Amino acid sequence: MALPAELDKPQCNCGVVGVFNHPQASLMTYYALHSLQHRGQEAAGIVAARYDDENNKWRYRAHKSEGLVLDIFDGAVLTKHLRGSRAIGHNRYSTTGGAKKSTNIQPFLIRYHMGSIGLAHNGNLTNTRALREELHKRGAIFATTTDSELFLHLIALSKETTQELQIREAMRIARGAYSLVISTDEALYAARDPHGIRPLALGRKQNEDGSWAWMAASETCAFDMCGFEYVRDIRHNEILKIQGTTGTEADLLSTTIDEETPEAKHCIFEYIYFSRPDSHIFGHSVDKVRRRLGKNLMDEHPVYPDPETGDKVVTIPVPDSANTAALGYSQQAAKEDVPMKYELGLIRSHYVGRTFIAPAQDSREFKVKTKFNTVRGVIEGRKIVLVDDSIVRGTTSKNLISLVKQSQPTEVHMRISSPPITHPCKYGMDFPSREELIANHCDSDPQKIADKIGADSVAYMSVDNLMDSVPQEKGIGYCTACFTGEYPIPIDLSVAKLVEEDEDEED
Repeated sequence: MALPAELDKPQCNCGVVGVFNHPQASLMTYYALHSLQHRGQEAAGIVAARYDDENNKWRYRAHKSEGLVLDIFDGAVLTKHLRGSRAIGHNRYSTTGGAKKSTNIQPFLIRYHMGSIGLAHNGNLTNTRALREELHKRGAIFATTTDSELFLHLIALSKETTQELQIREAMRIARGAYSLVISTDEALYAARDPHGIRPLALGRKQNEDGSWAWMAASETCAFDMCGFEYVRDIRHNEILKIQGTTGTEADLLSTTIDEETPEAKHCIFEYIYFSRPDSHIFGHSVDKVRRRLGKNLMDEHPVYPDPETGDKVVTIPVPDSANTAALGYSQQAAKEDVPMKYELGLIRSHYVGRTFIAPAQDSREFKVKTKFNTVRGVIEGRKIVLVDDSIVRGTTSKNLISLVKQSQPTEVHMRISSPPITHPCKYGMDFPSREELIANHCDSDPQKIADKIGADSVAYMSVDNLMDSVPQEKGIGYCTACFTGEYPIPIDLSVAKLVEEDEDEED
């Protein structure tokens, strides 16, 4: 049974993995998906390929289901059913395409006139509706309601003469955010959209026979799990064809999607919340970025002890995603000689499944209590700085503050390591509508938000301070649309409308 989504948090987009030339490719993919479980908890799948020497052809097998990686795969499935030297995998969190449809579980596998193709996609397309209508006119029959299937139809209907050119053409037509791994009879492809909104990295590992295996994965923590070394990121606007086993650049053929490569627009929320702190994202350490977020947050919005009462100030993270930012906040306080301690005052349960709540009980309150508990000795009689990475609707923040106040602190101040979320994401994050966001309810007024959630004060990181906290490189920018409403890729037609229609179909 899948874990519930994070309470009142922006939901992640998905995790993808591709393995080339490893004798236990599906097992490597399984462990990689396990390390990427935080990116999607609704469903997972693996497509494996083995070469049939007797018949001189590649044979493909798939296994996928709803639930967590550890529950979906067992030893027999991985070592017998999914045998082979190549594999691709996917963790699913649905954005476009309903969560309830089992046909939407990736990776997808098709066979057409040029051979077999397996595909796994992280992100959201912005011209989904227009492409669906056009492909319907051309005779395409859709098996799913997800935008990821569009790539397969575009490839299959292409008039280009090679799979490589067909894949490139499909990516040129599709617009939006996509990090892709594609397995064919010939090679493993890894690609990121022209703006590189979603992450994808490349790693390698030497096999016992001296040949080299390659892995493409959403985050580098997958390499650490499987013993692969990080080589580099897949560049924005790049299609990387992996076709050799020497472990050198000779194995890789790099081409661009669009002729001209635009400025990258990396999703800044990967640093703030989505990625694991032990990963390198867009070539940089998530841990270091989050520490800097916390340090800059302290500089911008400090909390001081009361000189009259002498209340001790304690910094507490909302676990687990805010742990590192809270550490940076308290470290910066120490540098500025502000008396402050870093403590784990909220303890999170990692084993929360779906819980039965009687109708007369407060469902939201019990959901928070099954996930968090307080350490009373850390909180009682102290001024608390509760550090979190974001506030979406505000419902969980309100219940968390209520929970903290039961341990009798003198004050509770919330500090948020991102700006107020005011706009929905169109590129693969699942945010509520603008009307549901607490920042819009309260006119982005921190005091109104504090009053609504029961805090003594609320303070957010400014956009300028956020941009100062993340790595700066020539040709590399960030998507901040959820804070600013400035969308780097045009939204051709309403993806939200398409999602509503998909959900109606499921009902």
